[in-house]
Amino acid sequence: MAGEKESPGNEFKRVLAVAMKTIAEDPELSVTFGNENPSLTGNKAKLPQIGNELKAADIAIVRGLSDSYALRIANHNDKVHSHYQPQGKNARAVFEAVEQARIEALGANAMPGMKTNLAAMMDDRYRKKDVARYTDRKDAPLDEAVALLVREKLTGEIPPEGARTMVDLWRPWIEEKASSQIAHLMESIHDQAAFARMSRDIIAALDMGDELGEDPDQSDENDENNEPEEESGERQETPEGEEQESSQQSMEEMQDAEGESEAAETDAQQMDVDEQQDDQEGEEESDGEEPWRPQLPFSSLSNEDFYKVFTNQFDEEISAEDLCDAEELTRLRNYLDKQLSSMQGVVARLANRLQRKLMAQQNRSWDFDLEEGVLDAARLTRVVIDPMHPLSFKVEQDTEFRDTVVTLLLDNSGSMRGRPITVAATCADILARTLERCGVKVEILGFTTRAWKGGQSREKWLAANKPPNPGRLNDLRHIIYKSADTPWRRARRNLGLIMREGLLKENIDGEALIWAHNRLLARTEQRRILMVISDGAPVDDSTLSVNSGNYLEKHLRQVIHDIEQRSPVELIAIGIGHDVTRYYKRAVTIIDAEELGGAMTDKLAELFSETATAKPLGRQPMKKRARA
Repeated sequence: MAGEKESPGNEFKRVLAVAMKTIAEDPELSVTFGNENPSLTGNKAKLPQIGNELKAADIAIVRGLSDSYALRIANHNDKVHSHYQPQGKNARAVFEAVEQARIEALGANAMPGMKTNLAAMMDDRYRKKDVARYTDRKDAPLDEAVALLVREKLTGEIPPEGARTMVDLWRPWIEEKASSQIAHLMESIHDQAAFARMSRDIIAALDMGDELGEDPDQSDENDENNEPEEESGERQETPEGEEQESSQQSMEEMQDAEGESEAAETDAQQMDVDEQQDDQEGEEESDGEEPWRPQLPFSSLSNEDFYKVFTNQFDEEISAEDLCDAEELTRLRNYLDKQLSSMQGVVARLANRLQRKLMAQQNRSWDFDLEEGVLDAARLTRVVIDPMHPLSFKVEQDTEFRDTVVTLLLDNSGSMRGRPITVAATCADILARTLERCGVKVEILGFTTRAWKGGQSREKWLAANKPPNPGRLNDLRHIIYKSADTPWRRARRNLGLIMREGLLKENIDGEALIWAHNRLLARTEQRRILMVISDGAPVDDSTLSVNSGNYLEKHLRQVIHDIEQRSPVELIAIGIGHDVTRYYKRAVTIIDAEELGGAMTDKLAELFSETATAKPLGRQPMKKRARA
């Protein structure tokens, strides 16, 4: 409506978007806000949702995130990056992290306000990732440590408090190996190509020269010898001062944008900010064969030596409401409600038991014999006998109940069709409502594939003349039924999608676990629980027909082992009709699908009980778990 005053949240979004476009020097930059993880793809940036009430500290974090994205667009060339990128996975992780440190250092050195924002974002990132828990160098990520030491050299900023322990584990070794190379980085901070060459020198100094591959500059020289002299001459006509002039102009525009963005801060008072994704897309997990190399975070696939993906071009992560229109979702939800009518009472009673247990834990103890508080009825006789006695009161004592988030990961494979998927849906429904009432956030995810028999991935493989050992050969579909920050009343309809004909196809469990696990790592809650509901081993005919018969199962075992041994996320599994205790330490197998409601509530009740940490939860009698 004309003349209507803009809300503080919308004004902040507008100004922040303008600032990002100015810093990025890209008027076509698309800036959106949502509850999903922040991301930058091409010139499309997704930032955390912003309300009308914001806190100054949170403003700095989201502005630091937007500054980081804008600086990358303005100061990073993907072609140059790819040209110098090493071949080995550990070397690539270090190369990417150091380049990101260069990008952010350019903005931090140009403007104090941006420097503060980037520092706030980084401090928040490492605090949420809980890297302070690392006490052994082999567990601490080397790429993160190198990047923070490079940042320290380029900007003078010491590592964030939450990351200092991790950096100190690696600092003596890194400085012994590569101090001279790091010392000269500042000379090339404005030249990405020169900086990339120096980054490769650092990687070689860190005993990873075998992962660099061929020298890209040497390859260029060979190519130039075969090119016409005219083209070679044209490449060298750019004046030396042009880059510095452009850089100076960029910094001036960034300064103007910073001032405009700060003007919006006066209207802001509070905001919830989601965690930035842990690392850049190129990072992959180390196989740990060499003790000095770290186990990198769960940002990619485990055991790259044997597990690979032919192409992820056709994979998708999609919200349930984007897979079908609102009218169809409503119809499917009504159909699901009819299927659940016969068992709502049973599952609801189990959920109520869980709720009573959780609520009792949150507030269940008393301090007695106090001088003030609530009159203790058990001591009324004392009041009558001695009215002057001061110790006749009690106070209810809050029991520490850690901030918790639970992810329910539902197997949406074809073998779940019928009663199993219906029961899984109703239990997810009931538990989400129950836990939300208890102050526990719940995320509901599903995993399947986009097609049977490989889909577009297999077609691409066939068009490439069937290269041997292609790895995973199907199109993943990861579905978000309910994000952790979405109220249940808004997401309730989404679960109806499970009943859609043709949705349930193949299941590739290992990558689904990594996906759900990474989303939990990005959460700020103190306790993170991942509950997997599946009917057995991963199956994808297209992948297994061109790889070994245990290809997907071997990868799943490795991912489970990594999460159970190295991650703060607590992993539980419930198998429907199939034994999953051979994969998971904390697991239970049910034969009848109607037992699922009780199994889920029992497992969560055990997990929240005081004795939960004293022994493995719900572990069934079994032989020693086999490992890949």
